[in-house]
Amino acid sequence: MQTLFITGGNRGIGLELVKQSLKNKDAILATYRGDTPPELPLTQDEKNRLTWLRLDVTNATDLARLPDVLANQHIDILINNAGVIGPDRQSYNDMDTQGWLHTFEVNTIAPLMVTNALLKNLSLSSSPRVVTVSSQMGALHRESTGMIAYRSSKAAINKVMQVLSLELKAQKIVVCPVHPGWVQTDMGGSEADITAEQSASGILLLAHRLTMQDSGKFFTWEGKEHVW
Repeated sequence: MQTLFITGGNRGIGLELVKQSLKNKDAILATYRGDTPPELPLTQDEKNRLTWLRLDVTNATDLARLPDVLANQHIDILINNAGVIGPDRQSYNDMDTQGWLHTFEVNTIAPLMVTNALLKNLSLSSSPRVVTVSSQMGALHRESTGMIAYRSSKAAINKVMQVLSLELKAQKIVVCPVHPGWVQTDMGGSEADITAEQSASGILLLAHRLTMQDSGKFFTWEGKEHVW
């Protein structure tokens, strides 16, 4: 049984990651925003393996509490899943700059800060892995227009995770960003290519098989290496 920490576990891909990890008999620490976590039809065994934590990944006070809340709880896999699509106005000639800053705060800065807050817990695992949900929309080799706030935040988190993989190499912590696919969620829309179930299943298969030889690579949800 592995112990996973999943941010943004209350909806979309994050919720599917929680559901499928429970079916895999893993233990889950999942974060949510709002007043209450989602109501799920769970068996008693599943309830025993799921812990909901209220957390705003951009809130320094919330993050500072994590080490005390989790104490000596080991974490095998951290999945930085929480993210936002960005402001309505994010074109080159019509940019909501405050919205752009918020997009960076959630998509780029928060995954690093969450990882830092959980380093002690990850170090207690015999095979610690950090998987950050990014997007191929941040890959520099792709040419496409629009969505500048979102694209730039994902390009930046790719680089952050690449650097972090080197910083944590001595601690033998695997670090990889992953493209989740174009997913049928509130963010991806109903016309997207794959379901949240498909995306989550692929991400979990990838997360469970990662080794130090994979650290610093950019993967797709199918487990294939992605061009930067």
